[in-house]
Amino acid sequence: MSNDSNIEEIRMQVMWNRLLSVVEEQALTLLRTAFSTSVREAGDLSAGVYDAEGRMLAQAVTGTPGHVNTMAIAVTHFINELPREEMSEGDTYVTNDPWKGTGHLHDITVVSPSFKNGELIGFFACTAHVVDIGGLGFGAEGKSVYEEGLQIPIMKFAERGEVNKDLIKIIRTNVREPDLVIGDFYSLAACNDVGHNRLIGMLNEVGLDDLEKLGDFILSRTHAAMVECFSSLPKGTWGNEMMTDGFDEAIKVAASVTIAEENIHVDFAGSSPMSRWGINVPLIYSNAYACYAIKCIVAPDIPNNAASLAMFTVSSPTNILNAERPASVSLRHVLGHMVPDLVLGALDKAIPGQVPAESAAALWNLHISAKPIEGKKGRLAEVLMFNSGGMGARPAIDGLSATAFPSGVHTMPVEATEHAGPIVVWRKELRPDSGGNGEFRGGLGQIIEIAPADGHEFRFSAMFDRVATHPRGRAGGEAGQSGTVELDDGSKLRAKGWQNVPTGRRLILNLPGGAGYGNAENRREESVAEDIKKGYVTR
Repeated sequence: MSNDSNIEEIRMQVMWNRLLSVVEEQALTLLRTAFSTSVREAGDLSAGVYDAEGRMLAQAVTGTPGHVNTMAIAVTHFINELPREEMSEGDTYVTNDPWKGTGHLHDITVVSPSFKNGELIGFFACTAHVVDIGGLGFGAEGKSVYEEGLQIPIMKFAERGEVNKDLIKIIRTNVREPDLVIGDFYSLAACNDVGHNRLIGMLNEVGLDDLEKLGDFILSRTHAAMVECFSSLPKGTWGNEMMTDGFDEAIKVAASVTIAEENIHVDFAGSSPMSRWGINVPLIYSNAYACYAIKCIVAPDIPNNAASLAMFTVSSPTNILNAERPASVSLRHVLGHMVPDLVLGALDKAIPGQVPAESAAALWNLHISAKPIEGKKGRLAEVLMFNSGGMGARPAIDGLSATAFPSGVHTMPVEATEHAGPIVVWRKELRPDSGGNGEFRGGLGQIIEIAPADGHEFRFSAMFDRVATHPRGRAGGEAGQSGTVELDDGSKLRAKGWQNVPTGRRLILNLPGGAGYGNAENRREESVAEDIKKGYVTR
């Protein structure tokens, strides 16, 4: 390789790093300006930059795999529905279509074309979960997507910089927290604007007119690295099944994983049929978490972009992991977050010794609708909490406690949650003995105790799993403890669905722990002593 070639290679690599900084600043803009606590405090978002063909070149580290990997497909839907001749500088496009966006109506996907010298050079896209989208609210009771809230088809949020006021009126009329929701729409649009401005500044600085040369460099290097990773993998097909709680009956999810020379294919045949409740998953979301799970094991250090994602393909007959319109999909994340454990269980048979034990997986999301009791003055508020159980133990280290795997979102601070509405979080602590025993212990779940503030009551939408079932251990490790949902008077509550917490009562959530890895008899005595000292185990 000549000296000039070496210099050009270094130059491209530096620009690639600069591009990563651009999308990270894009995501941080959304974090700083978002109105909803789920975005601002928990990081339930994604941001990325795409070339003119809609291929993802870079994603922000801040964000969730479910958003990032669905958005990688969603941008092509925008391109297919909005003719190039109708795109202009200053445009911003939007949708919350579950099958063309990120899986349910609460996620708003915003795409903005990026122009330089009058030519379309790429797109910026971002996604965030809004606190309310109307309809029945964030829960599983809807019998179809039509009951779950306002549907926004792929359309223009702004044209040539002018915001669509009619769309704003429609949104404001249909949601319970209009200021928060509309504020998040503007934050999403601003986030893309920041990305575009930083990109143009970078291209001007380095003397490029478009992203074509840099994009080809990024995608070709990524593809070559992926091919090298695949060369050492065994070839064949392996399967796995998992039982989950479901809504009113257990649900089976199944997957087969086929490793070929330059492709890994996942098929969800054998999973339960679509549910009449809102726990169905559009394939775009199942695909996102299947790809994420495989990449965590096969190529964790290779950038996540169109070239690396192209090596993974997903298929499924119509079933609960490939729900067809107009299925209800509001809680698509519950089973969607189980997909990584499902796929990893199959991968463990192909490459044993590299895959962690099962985790609590699904977030224990809690949507609270609070109001003053009759005859009292107070606040009406919609409050959304993200809570995490334990992560499964890894082949050489204990599982992480109260950690959101696979979604990666943060736990919202208690102070921010209480500020959002009239509730009191009385307790939020690790749950002793909830992690599965093993040579490496599973991560602990949490105990959370919540009550209405004085003079208030609330109803809440439970979105929990691993109550009737539990995370399974690996390589001889023991299962993680399942979760429970109850009031402080001992009354048992359901794991899914809208339920009431009257004034004077407290809701108690015991979140599941991750499973253990390896035989518990092989655990180091020092580790056992440390667990007892810290109160992680009591026996």
